[in-house]
Amino acid sequence: MAKITRRTFLASSTALALPTIVPSHVLGANGAVAPSNQITVGQIGFGWIGGSHLSTLLGRKDARYVGACDVNGEKLKEVCTRIEKQYAGDAGKATYKACTPYGDFREMLARDDMDAVVIATPDHWHALLSMHAARAGKDIYCEKPLTLTIREARTVVKTVRRYGRVFQTGSQQRSNVFGKFRDGCERVRNGRIGKVVSVDVSTGNPPIACDLPAEPTPDNFDWDMWVGRTAWRPFNSKLSDKNWRPYREYCGGGFADMGAHHFDIAQWALGMDESGPIEVIPPDGKERERVSFKYANGVIMNHVGGNCLGLTFHGTEGELYVGRDGFWSKPESIAKTPLGPNEMRLYKSDDHHGNWLDCIRTRSRCVADVEIGARSATICHLGNIAYELRQTLQWDPVHERFTNNEQANRLLSRPLRSPWSL
Repeated sequence: MAKITRRTFLASSTALALPTIVPSHVLGANGAVAPSNQITVGQIGFGWIGGSHLSTLLGRKDARYVGACDVNGEKLKEVCTRIEKQYAGDAGKATYKACTPYGDFREMLARDDMDAVVIATPDHWHALLSMHAARAGKDIYCEKPLTLTIREARTVVKTVRRYGRVFQTGSQQRSNVFGKFRDGCERVRNGRIGKVVSVDVSTGNPPIACDLPAEPTPDNFDWDMWVGRTAWRPFNSKLSDKNWRPYREYCGGGFADMGAHHFDIAQWALGMDESGPIEVIPPDGKERERVSFKYANGVIMNHVGGNCLGLTFHGTEGELYVGRDGFWSKPESIAKTPLGPNEMRLYKSDDHHGNWLDCIRTRSRCVADVEIGARSATICHLGNIAYELRQTLQWDPVHERFTNNEQANRLLSRPLRSPWSL
């Protein structure tokens, strides 16, 4: 009989039906977790957001880093030193060899003793890394927005489903991180504001073309790998830090950055997790300053300016704001009156990483499953296409293509630089 390892067990379909898997909050003596119940993790990317994931997972007893990957060799050394120092302290040892550094993600994903991977790279790498990880049998936590294009989003969903992986999109607001987002969506779903008329979503601007000048590439930095699937351009230090977000070659701009969070919450509140709008209306330079989206039920979702911290739902009986800076309504009773025992509730998660780890054990879908991440990213891309073409676009959310504009359909995907392919 073949030897059944813990990793094989977690990946098997039989694990779906087993009720005896211990959730992440059930600990052993002195708060310790048996190694057989720890999820072994690798991470790709340790920049600004990646560092936040590192801090969170290092503080958990039910997960353990065994690999780290980054194109910046100096950063990679720092990360591995930090991980091993943390685990040495936890074990009461002077040294502790726990984390293998990798410059090439393919080598790390080839490990059989790694259960899951965190992807915290710039956006242009999200789709390829997610697909490589799924094919390698790893469960995935990928930062938002999930992809750089709409076609990539659908391809990632199909790949994750084909290989039976657990997937969490980094849309932490679904776990009530930063604000009462789930609470707000439940109030909208329960009709507290009456029939929804419109939603105003505060997020940033669409992307611009990258025009940064060439700079010398630092030693111990794999710039070719950083550029990845996008067209080649010389190194610039702004890109290698967190300032790549404005540029369309690597991201959907500020519009997709916070939009992936707030459009996601709008979709949740509207019950559109597996669908989307049917029309995208561009600015007209007069009454309409920014893009709007129209749903089949008549709801209009508007891109508005402001602080990019939240969104406002307008209904026939009031309005509700939910954001990282507050939770209020007109009339006040909408936000202040608790939900009743018979009112509908949404998927409850108050710990985004914990939800991911629990779902790995139970083989359940996460609060921000891959389909949800794909649809939220798609809204961002739809808006950016409308900003680029300045034309009203009819969108089919079932077949995921434009029905009135072939030029827009050509923007559903982008060419990939050799040797990369989906």
